[in-house]
Amino acid sequence: MTDSMIYPETDEDLSAHRTIYAADILKDKVMLVTGGGSGIGRATAWLAMRLGASVVIAGRSEDKLARTVAEMKRLTRSNSMAYRVMDIRASDSVVNVIDSVHDSFGKLDILVNNAGGQFPQPAINFSEKGWRSVIDTNLNGTWNVMDCAAKKWQKTGAQGSIVNVVVVDQGLHGIAHTVAARAGTIAFSEKVSVEWAPYGIRVNCVAPGTIKTEGWKVYPEQVRARYPQTNPMMRAGSPWEIAEAIIFIGGPGGSFINGETLVVDGGGRHWGEIWAGEKPEHFLEASRVYEPSKSDN
Repeated sequence: MTDSMIYPETDEDLSAHRTIYAADILKDKVMLVTGGGSGIGRATAWLAMRLGASVVIAGRSEDKLARTVAEMKRLTRSNSMAYRVMDIRASDSVVNVIDSVHDSFGKLDILVNNAGGQFPQPAINFSEKGWRSVIDTNLNGTWNVMDCAAKKWQKTGAQGSIVNVVVVDQGLHGIAHTVAARAGTIAFSEKVSVEWAPYGIRVNCVAPGTIKTEGWKVYPEQVRARYPQTNPMMRAGSPWEIAEAIIFIGGPGGSFINGETLVVDGGGRHWGEIWAGEKPEHFLEASRVYEPSKSDN
């Protein structure tokens, strides 16, 4: 399998990459994707639109969002996509976007909470500002969008589906702040999957492992070079593979799935570990215990 087949990176690739789904399974559905201007969010938006949905992508960078929507329109000659500038940390911003989606498209069926951010750093070096920034974005921001969408569905009597993009829960080191935030999102999702079920709202999570996205650039090159070895399949995943998982669990294929976290990591959590930064020397020494000694040869 070639890299271009594994990693559809350009809009041209995303507009034509093969999918397992029938072309109309999301016909007449409306989807909102936060963080939809790049990476997993962009791949999810492309896939949903190709499957018949009207898609709104949201994020803080208007330039990135506008470029993505312009390319989608250019390549498909369709007007079934739009963008909205939104800061998930600001509840007023979130309310305005949710209302705008309803005003423009008449409803919202599926919410994909993909927006977030972090930086690799040993937890002992976290500043209060750095910690609060990541928690406010990845946990509080995700809750803001979930809360607003759920209240809108409750008010209108419509059903809805939420998919939160989180992280694998084992073996991931060097970004403890985002792991903590995403763990909170998973726990909250599990609880409200019960509380919100009477309103016809499903809530699930998708937990990617090592995925090759534009976000890789925040990690050192030597760290990125080791990422394909963090799972027994010995490769990184692609945003497209995560997008297909999101469509499954959030769409009609997952209609009886609620309160679950779908891990998409190539078996990595059963294999070993992922270090977002350099692995500390004392752990390297411990790992060498399992290396063959000269006397074994």
